[in-house]
Amino acid sequence: VQLQASGGGLVQAGGSLRLSCAASASGRPFSLYGMGWFRQAPGKEREFVAAISSTGGSTDYTDSVKGRFTISRDNAKNTVYLQMISLKPEDTAVYYCAAEYQGRLGPPYEFHYWGQGTQVTVSS
Repeated sequence: VQLQASGGGLVQAGGSLRLSCAASASGRPFSLYGMGWFRQAPGKEREFVAAISSTGGSTDYTDSVKGRFTISRDNAKNTVYLQMISLKPEDTAVYYCAAEYQGRLGPPYEFHYWGQGTQVTVSS
């Protein structure tokens, strides 16, 4: 499966952004993939942000984004979203979407398919 992330940009602290990740070129239905968002800030390791089950019925978040970020998916559009509100400068990073065929929620997360990343910059 190929993943294309979009929606990043520059926003002031307290602002909002919605990231999108469109999936294509897979011989398997998008609805069979668990999806996730990760991010990598300069000089830091990539970290898990959020994940959603194949049906969208279950989600998981890292503690630092709980209550501010919402992951969702539209299986009819082969797209997963990350709605981000109350953004903070520490949310600045390149955000990557990822997919795993029949992926389950819960660490450790292992995703085999990755998008190219979209830059999110939050100014103070």
